[in-house]
Amino acid sequence: MPVNSAADLVNSDRKRVLFGAAYYAEYQPYERLTADLDLMAQAGFSVIRVGESVWSTWEPEDGHFALDWLQPVLDEAHARDISVIIGTPTYAVPPWLRHKYPETTAHRRPGLPIPYGGRQDVDFTHPAFRYLAERVIRKIVRRYTGHPAVIGWQVDNEPGIELLHNPAVFQGFVDHLRTAYRDVDTLNDRWGLTYWSHRISDWSQLWTPDGNTTPSYDLAWRRYQARLTTEFIGWQAEIVRELAVPGQFVTTCMDMGRKALDEVALGQRLDVTATNIYFPMQEGLRHPSPVETPAAGRPWWLPWSGAWGLYLKADLSYGIRREPFLVTETHAQSIGESHVNYPAYDGQWRQAVWAMVARGAAAIEYWHWHTLHFGMETYWGGVLGHSLEPGRCYDELSRTGEELRQAGGVLAGLEPEAEVAILYSLESKWALEFQPPIAAGTGGDPDRRAYDRVVATLHRGLFDAGLQAAVLSPEQLGTDAEALAARWPVLVVPALYVASDELLQLLERYAHHGGHLLLTFRSGYADEDARPRPQVMPGILREAVGAHYLEYSNLAEPVPVRGLDGHATAWADALVPDTATPLAWYEHKHVGRWPAVVTNEHGAGRVTYTGTLPDAAMARDLARWVAETTLPDDPWSTTPACVTVTGARAADGRRLRFVSNWSWETASARLPVPVMDLLSGEALDAGSELSLGPWDVRVLIERTTEQAESARNTESAKNTANSDRQEKIR
Repeated sequence: MPVNSAADLVNSDRKRVLFGAAYYAEYQPYERLTADLDLMAQAGFSVIRVGESVWSTWEPEDGHFALDWLQPVLDEAHARDISVIIGTPTYAVPPWLRHKYPETTAHRRPGLPIPYGGRQDVDFTHPAFRYLAERVIRKIVRRYTGHPAVIGWQVDNEPGIELLHNPAVFQGFVDHLRTAYRDVDTLNDRWGLTYWSHRISDWSQLWTPDGNTTPSYDLAWRRYQARLTTEFIGWQAEIVRELAVPGQFVTTCMDMGRKALDEVALGQRLDVTATNIYFPMQEGLRHPSPVETPAAGRPWWLPWSGAWGLYLKADLSYGIRREPFLVTETHAQSIGESHVNYPAYDGQWRQAVWAMVARGAAAIEYWHWHTLHFGMETYWGGVLGHSLEPGRCYDELSRTGEELRQAGGVLAGLEPEAEVAILYSLESKWALEFQPPIAAGTGGDPDRRAYDRVVATLHRGLFDAGLQAAVLSPEQLGTDAEALAARWPVLVVPALYVASDELLQLLERYAHHGGHLLLTFRSGYADEDARPRPQVMPGILREAVGAHYLEYSNLAEPVPVRGLDGHATAWADALVPDTATPLAWYEHKHVGRWPAVVTNEHGAGRVTYTGTLPDAAMARDLARWVAETTLPDDPWSTTPACVTVTGARAADGRRLRFVSNWSWETASARLPVPVMDLLSGEALDAGSELSLGPWDVRVLIERTTEQAESARNTESAKNTANSDRQEKIR
């Protein structure tokens, strides 16, 4: 049987977080397997990922397999007590497959096949591809499942990159709609196809998505594409489970946010979540965050800078299954493009590892061990550079690997703490990609990342206010509003554009039963088909919000607000309070007639509504107000601005604190409770000053008053005994 969760993985005989890298002996410019594995063992590496990118090595020709080349890698790893995760190679197909089976090529647009030369360029729904994929998967798994080094399997890699427009995929979509809507009249009505004369009288008249302008169509298409990805990865997982030996897990490496990916749905088909977590380094890890610029240590595809962005990705990863997760890829040095070279400052590698562990990571693997000497990712820096000599990165990771080994079982099954939950709606994200409410920058182009921008702004505000957040999907809320309010005293709901009546009613009951609901603009606006509700907004939630609006406006420039620090940006609902109390007002000649934020008591709880997108300062101040209104005082909150404190619960109930200094300056924090330093064993009393160097992190275990008193008595007894011995000597 496979393992049930990442907690099972870390609760193995190792009793520690797995630490390692993707390793490709087949990519090395010369034979160095023994040297590489020796260096890994010396660095405290306990896991490697292998084999996922080389189908043409596994099967050089159609039906001719070469399976033995990986054996020495597994043998050498096992000899050093390094575990192995093997990847199935289905995401990058060999040239012979494209040449012999051109019908399996993926189409980005109808009739436009993706040219060969990259990856993820196959129609994975095609029967011919499925036959070939299953054949190579079964060959690999049968060959290596019994090897004692193998602890798990990664099926495919970073699924969901492409939206498939192949004819059979489109026909499958039409068949899916026939089942979902039953008849064309229902589809016409639900999608509003009267508009622009788009009503159909027969299913064969549905047009292909490349020319679509209907929001409901686009949302249904995105749902269907994500469903295809989930089915494909689930199909692979079942093949591997059939052959895997007891105790081996099955996962895939998710690059969160891909176009055809529903992370939560896919996570249910796997044994454990595994994700990529890439983030800016150097000044891009500073806290409080610097002004966002391209020079802040990030490539174009990483939209945010600041330590909070690292925590957001980790919180999203934990939220997929609400349990510990694997980081199957994070970066050792430079990320991606040859012109983006921002390796970490001293201490930042270690900081990032402990940040991910604090938020639930049960394994951390670097992509990758050595920097490649060829290919698209030649300048994606590995643990070793092109010289293949250990350097600053290797040295710091060696220290970190030893710390993880030393921490051992304390980290097994760690549960990150959170005072606040954030509702993440993938369907709202898709709908707001199609019809963004706000512009990107000052150029006026639509911001296709609008939804994630709202989510990120609020998560950053919570982080900057010293609060910890959990990420929930609508499916994870359950139906018991009273239990939801008891578990999560604050629920943040960013831009919930697509929502059923039932979901909105659950949110209303959540507040009625004592929860503090923090809503933003665009919440409750559209139904499950992305159709705006014909109601005065915020519609079903109007009474709970205690305010309504009949119009809204974009904000071309940030507008200062009074009542909270900072500025309103991008959007302004024209909020009219009914029973709500204004919390902040725009300072503007036109929109200044309306409040920017209102709050309203509702039943035993409260609803706070922000009709704008706050900037970082306003989001932080709003989060602080919510905390002061709803949450108990946090004794750890009085730290310097550059210091963050996050908490987690060990499996045995002990409370851990991860204290980080995200700056060049030495910092200190006064301890509110007695603690023990997990790594040094040093006991510190409440009121002691905890010293942190630049880009430093301390991992602490809280001690009870009784434990602290016992430690003091023991220390006093030792001192007395030493004094008596010294007296006798004299």
